[in-house]
Amino acid sequence: MSKFDKYFLMTAEDAAVYAQEKLPRIPWDKESVQAKEIGDGNLNYVFRVFDDKGNSVIVKHAGEALRISAEMKVSTDRNRIESEILMLQDQYAEGLVPKIFMYDTVMCACIMEDLSEYQLMRYALMEHKTFPHFAEDISTYMVNTLLRTSDVVMEHKAKKDLVKSFINPELCEITEDLVLTEPFNDVNHRNKVFPPNMEFVKKELYEDTALHLEAAKIKFDFMNNAQALLHGDLHTGSIFVTQEKTKVFDPEFAFYGPMGYDIGNVIANLIFAWNNGHAYGKGSFCEWIVHTIEEVTDLFIQKFRIAYDRYVNDYMAKTEGFREHYLGTVLADTAAFAGTELLRRTVGMAQVKDITSIEDANKRVYAERVNILSAKKYIMNKHAYKRGADFVCTLFQAAEEAR
Repeated sequence: MSKFDKYFLMTAEDAAVYAQEKLPRIPWDKESVQAKEIGDGNLNYVFRVFDDKGNSVIVKHAGEALRISAEMKVSTDRNRIESEILMLQDQYAEGLVPKIFMYDTVMCACIMEDLSEYQLMRYALMEHKTFPHFAEDISTYMVNTLLRTSDVVMEHKAKKDLVKSFINPELCEITEDLVLTEPFNDVNHRNKVFPPNMEFVKKELYEDTALHLEAAKIKFDFMNNAQALLHGDLHTGSIFVTQEKTKVFDPEFAFYGPMGYDIGNVIANLIFAWNNGHAYGKGSFCEWIVHTIEEVTDLFIQKFRIAYDRYVNDYMAKTEGFREHYLGTVLADTAAFAGTELLRRTVGMAQVKDITSIEDANKRVYAERVNILSAKKYIMNKHAYKRGADFVCTLFQAAEEAR
């Protein structure tokens, strides 16, 4: 009988034993096997298990509550969802996600490819590093995983079966609250507003009723538009990078929703990196970020059109003009959700180190105001965004207004 026959919260020492037991095909050097916790997320416990002979894997283990709040309980089924989605995405975007070796329904843990040679993109961007292949890779990933899991491509019954498989109510509720409700009103009193910006936030967010109406529309579109299989939390803390390669991981928030949610999250998190680079005077880095925002958007549009013509099977979806109509809705959603991500990471409960690590208080105030003003423009004018330059133009307008 194994100690892993009943769920419990693993430590690093447990993870080392667990990997050896679950993957006996790996020729572990039992004398030197050890594990270290490497994750810093809010939901999971992530361990790297390795030995002196070069064998290594990652064990990702689901806790039963958020690490930032023991009161917020979440289903441990999310790791099952993540494992199945990574295996599915590997079929559509091979090489752009980590390989899954096994998933365990008892311990709510998966064992996957070790990506230790990669760097977490958020921290790499905070070091103001640039990645020449990122735009190419992430646009390919998004087109292939989003368009090809939608009704315009998939057989409709098969798609509906996937919708049932990846219903994710607990984690969707987190998004519905922390991203699509609280930043606009602090209704649950969990927002974290930088004190020098308190009056600015009150005026620009809490008292703007026109913004609240648009946010309500966005929230209920998110909840009801089962368009494609989303990653659901596609930020730079869910992406590993090297100078040559990109790997997307951590899709535990995955569910069927509007494509623009994933795309908008990528754009917003590039803006956070721009904030950080601007605060520290990294001009060439900021230029690369601006170029990358444009390139990610424009490459997505270009590849989307090509993939649409290649893969779309639905007869009505082939109607002349429908492709551009469909793409237009995706771009509008992209702008809207770029806005909601900018706001929730600036004033909401779960913030990003790109912003909170800015040491100069005045520069942090400025960065947050750029985010808030950009977000409002994206949300209020979402149908105006047709190309990458449109997103960048709004960022520059907000940067000027924030002065």
